[in-house]
Amino acid sequence: MDWIGIGNEGHDAFRGRLADAAGTTPDRVAVHCVHQHDAPICDFGAEAILLRAGRDPLSFEGTFAREVLGRLAEAVRGARDRAQAVTHVGLGEATVSEVASNRRLLGTDGRVRATRWTTCRDPQLRAEPEGLIDPVVSLVSFWATNQPVAVLSYYAVHPQSYYRTGLPNPDFPGVARFLRQLAVPAALHVHFAGAGGNLGAGKYNDGAPENRGILAGRLADGMRRAWELTRREPLTADQVTWHVEPVRLPPAKHLSVAALEAQINAGEAQPETAYAAARLAWLRRCEVGRRVEVSCLRVGSARILHLPGELFVEYQLAAKAEQPGTFVAMAAYGDYGPGYIGTAVAYEQGGYETSPAASLVAPEAEGVLLAAIRTLLRAGP
Repeated sequence: MDWIGIGNEGHDAFRGRLADAAGTTPDRVAVHCVHQHDAPICDFGAEAILLRAGRDPLSFEGTFAREVLGRLAEAVRGARDRAQAVTHVGLGEATVSEVASNRRLLGTDGRVRATRWTTCRDPQLRAEPEGLIDPVVSLVSFWATNQPVAVLSYYAVHPQSYYRTGLPNPDFPGVARFLRQLAVPAALHVHFAGAGGNLGAGKYNDGAPENRGILAGRLADGMRRAWELTRREPLTADQVTWHVEPVRLPPAKHLSVAALEAQINAGEAQPETAYAAARLAWLRRCEVGRRVEVSCLRVGSARILHLPGELFVEYQLAAKAEQPGTFVAMAAYGDYGPGYIGTAVAYEQGGYETSPAASLVAPEAEGVLLAAIRTLLRAGP
């Protein structure tokens, strides 16, 4: 979805309705957002909390989301009657240049001394090195003999060039996807945001509107080269499997039901009140033992992981290191409920992403997710 995020009960609703329309179960449905900021956000749990408190749900008002979900379900049901047989899967990778950079700039004491936001107007911060990123865009394509049917792309970066315009748009990843759709019109093109929670385009973007086209062109160029380097392999039904690992992510210790309820009941109709409701929806789910489902789609020799939240790039790099020589792609921004998910050490380093304002999980989440990733990548057919 070209949305900011879909979290908590909203994520449950999307997976449930789409599963019903597809004739499968919710654990076999992955719903992800690309995370553009001039876009909708959905959390039916937060909406319900705000309405019960007599508050305006603001951006969590769910009428539009429910309309979209209904149309999606109809589209999926209709697509079942037009299913195409797939004979091959294609796998391709290429390096994307001058798009992603790490947002967290560390000082000599090992702590975050500055954040290089996705729009960065400070020339000194833009002059800093890229830092830790995953520069690779991964393409998984499905083919009916020699005809491409669909192309899935995966790249880790915050997808903003400039935003808060009041006009919905897919920003530069959406433009790149559109350019590739024009180049390969026979296939459906779907783009997934990888683990880019601590990545942005800030080194290469001062917020000038023309940078949207420049960044889109660079990402599209990487997609083009990955397409040209794609190798195809025959695909049979027994080479397509789906594995699920439910996990309990530990909630951040700063979260308190009583404090959040008091903030909601005392607050005006403003974004902070809405965000408090989203935090409360997440915390209540944790307290009743709700799990987040991490999954892996095995298609031929490829492994595609589906993860929640605004995940740090270290998780993506760890997944690829777990299976060297294996084609591994990652989609993050699944269930948006937990917010940012840093590495354990990142919570000691400071910075926005692991602050109480942004991350709703404890540092121990790293061990939980890395264990799930290992289990999924090692799972048998």
